[in-house]
Amino acid sequence: MSESAPAPDADVIVVGAGPAGSTTAFYLAQAGFDVLLLEKTRFPREKVCGDGLTPRAVKELIAMGVDIDAPGWIRNKGLRVVGGGLRFELAWPELSSYPDFGLVRTRRDFDQILAENTERAGVTLLQGVNVTGPVLDERSGHVVGVTAKKDGEQVTYRSRLVVAADGNSTRLSLAMGLHKREDRPMGVAVRTYYTSPRHDDDWLEIWLELWDTEPDGSSRLLPGYGWVFPVGDGTSNVGLGLLNTSEAFQNIDYRDLLRRWVKNMPSDWEFFEENMTGPIRGAALPMAFNRQPHYTRGLLLVGDSGGMINPFNGEGIAYAMETGRIAADAITTALSAPTAAQRERVLRAYPQTLKDAFGGYFTLGRLFVEAIGRPGVMGFLTRHGLPHPTLMRFAMKLLANLTDRRGDASDRIINALSKVTPPA
Repeated sequence: MSESAPAPDADVIVVGAGPAGSTTAFYLAQAGFDVLLLEKTRFPREKVCGDGLTPRAVKELIAMGVDIDAPGWIRNKGLRVVGGGLRFELAWPELSSYPDFGLVRTRRDFDQILAENTERAGVTLLQGVNVTGPVLDERSGHVVGVTAKKDGEQVTYRSRLVVAADGNSTRLSLAMGLHKREDRPMGVAVRTYYTSPRHDDDWLEIWLELWDTEPDGSSRLLPGYGWVFPVGDGTSNVGLGLLNTSEAFQNIDYRDLLRRWVKNMPSDWEFFEENMTGPIRGAALPMAFNRQPHYTRGLLLVGDSGGMINPFNGEGIAYAMETGRIAADAITTALSAPTAAQRERVLRAYPQTLKDAFGGYFTLGRLFVEAIGRPGVMGFLTRHGLPHPTLMRFAMKLLANLTDRRGDASDRIINALSKVTPPA
């Protein structure tokens, strides 16, 4: 900041109190920095999500001291996979690096739990603050704060650094000229909740094939994949996802697709229209680092704002939290540097740190979704892969990115592939 600039309101401003923003803010506060966390809505609030948390996300929650044994957290043993006329269960792998269980928690209060956890760590959380753009230093062009609307008034907050955790539609990134890369996959997910006796299932159920039965009794395969996740409160989260590598991506009514799919579910699951507890909602899934670079002129990107969703399975929460932790570590080192030049050097290394951590794996995922978008490929993999348990256990580790550094043969193969593949 120039000498005439006003004093900062915080060391770091984090825009967006989702999993990425709250995790970043938490670790910065623990490092002793003054952190301002700005959330445009007010808790509790809805977010479109499957609500399922893999062991990667569980590990991050435990590290932050979140009480996952409190009421409302539903544990699961692994995945139940349905496809090719088969139905079988794959337990989460037993690894030294991750827990052997997953969780379900609705986003209506999951994000609030994380945000309140940051407040206990010393973060200042302001709700109902809609950030409208960055404040730039006149000399350097670096971000030194944000403009926002709060209670109908225009306000300005200043800081030494700003973190964009404002999701797929990130205003801050766009204002800084960071646009989406068209060579990266994009997904769409739609979901709703049904009151159902399946609300306390021990498994996350994934459907690799979506069949639609016509009035004449004939069936056709619909594009995408579906899920049924138990919420434990009398409801199930039921949804489906579709990738833009599918030919049907641009010309399909996703909400109608979900309705047609659940009509073919067993009647005793009670996925009826009258049992829906809310509307069908949809959201975009930005994948494989679809917005880069992840640092520019005083602004760091975390979570969905930088396209940090796993292309293999559409998982975003774990990567939001992991990138938030990595960003906080980079910021802590940078703000502790003795000179501005050294600080900038540390921050410019942040994108490479992300590439080292996830880049090769995300490239593998990008190649995978391009392949399954071709007609017949997904059907072939389902027919010939599902009957082989050893192959499916390998696939589960690959798709969920769950390996040990010095694990078994499958771990070593996946780790080697991720290492030698060019980063996303």
